[in-house]
Order: sequence, then C-alpha cells, then structure tokens
Amino acid sequence: MAKGKLTHMDEDGRPRMVDVASKAATHREATAEVRVRFPAAIARQLRAQDLRSAKGPVVDTAIIAGTMAVKRTHELIPFCHPLPVENCRFEIAFATKTELRIRCTVALTHKTGVEMEALTGASVAALTVYDMCKALSHEIVIDGLHLLAKRGGRRRVENGKVVA
Repeated sequence: MAKGKLTHMDEDGRPRMVDVASKAATHREATAEVRVRFPAAIARQLRAQDLRSAKGPVVDTAIIAGTMAVKRTHELIPFCHPLPVENCRFEIAFATKTELRIRCTVALTHKTGVEMEALTGASVAALTVYDMCKALSHEIVIDGLHLLAKRGGRRRVENGKVVA
C-alpha cells in the first residue's frame, strides 16, 4: 500500500473491502481508550454508590455492552471483516475525580487487525455508561476516543503514536 492511499477504494475510486487472502495470520492486539467526564457532584455520587445507578451496576453493564459491540463490529462498520475474537478485556476506573477512563483491549490471530473492534468496544462501553447515568445529569461528556496501542501487522502504535 502506498503511503496516503485509502485501502478501501479500488482503482476506479469505488468502495471495497480489503482483500486479506494473501496476508499471513499473525497475533494482533489493539487497545482503545475513551474518557467519560462527569460533573463533580455526579462523580462523587457515583463513587458513593460504588458506581451503581438506578439502572444497575454501571461498570459491569458497560463491559457486557462493550464486549457485545466488539463481536459485532463487522455488522456496524461496512468494510470490517468478521473476526474470530480470542480475547476482549476492559479496564474501567476513575483516572481523576471526575473522569472515568475506559480501555478496551482486543486480541486474535488473524490476517487483519482489531483496531476497529477495540475502538467500537470502548465507545459502546462509554455510551452505556452515559445511558445508565443520564438520569443523574445530561452534562456527562464522552471525550477523547483514540487508539492507544496496536501490535501485529505492519505498524505498531504505542501511547497513541505510530512507532513502527
């Protein structure tokens, strides 16, 4: 692939799925991160309630929703390949007094990467947190969705920067 060339476009400029038939299956892993920012009073209330809302356990529900999204990414993003996900894990914790950090890591051995699955998992987990807490405030902000790390394939990403 030439640098700067879109991979999901054919020679005539028409959209297409990337052909991965000739690629080697390798271990691939990606981690995405997003932040959910709460008003200070709401963050204190959620901490006092052990991150439970009237709808139930916020973190547990976000993990379930995010995992379901990871497994269905190919149904949401048109040119994503259906992938045999081998591992999906979440880290959800307050990074500051008002910001909940959500990290989603997805791994498999296949011919294509799992960046979109990790990003989709993190974003749906964040949307689930918002949904479960919106009765407390509509001033909740979802911010900073990005690819934090990627291993396997042609390029490596660490701390959100391409390193190889």
